[in-house]
Amino acid sequence: MNLRRIDDSISVAPQILPAEVANIAAAGFTAIVNNRPEGEEIGQPSGAEVRAAAEAAGLSYAEIPVTHAGFSATQVEAMAKALEASEGPVLAYCRSGTRSCNLWALAEASRGGDPAALTVKAAGAGYDISGIRPLLDALAGRA
Repeated sequence: MNLRRIDDSISVAPQILPAEVANIAAAGFTAIVNNRPEGEEIGQPSGAEVRAAAEAAGLSYAEIPVTHAGFSATQVEAMAKALEASEGPVLAYCRSGTRSCNLWALAEASRGGDPAALTVKAAGAGYDISGIRPLLDALAGRA
């Protein structure tokens, strides 16, 4: 697994496998958020397979699929709710981790997070989210 820690509450990753979920739970995560659409790539595990593994490991699970078309307010709200509902660290995943990181930042900005701090945290995990900075500013009420 290639987990990238953003902060104590969230890490992102490329596609995870159902067989890896027990290790994710053992690492202290309490929730998994799947940001991949079903069938995005041949051979990708289904959301149902990951959900079953998560539930078997005692983790909460949410699906908030994001396509390359971009992010909607509904997705941002769903991610914010998933983060708020978590009782510990969350692991969000997509094909590469990028959409998960972007959606996390948008959700945090919508909850009043500082866009500059979010950008620094994302960079620390290896993600450049400067392209969505105007949207982060707008969501945080700083535009």
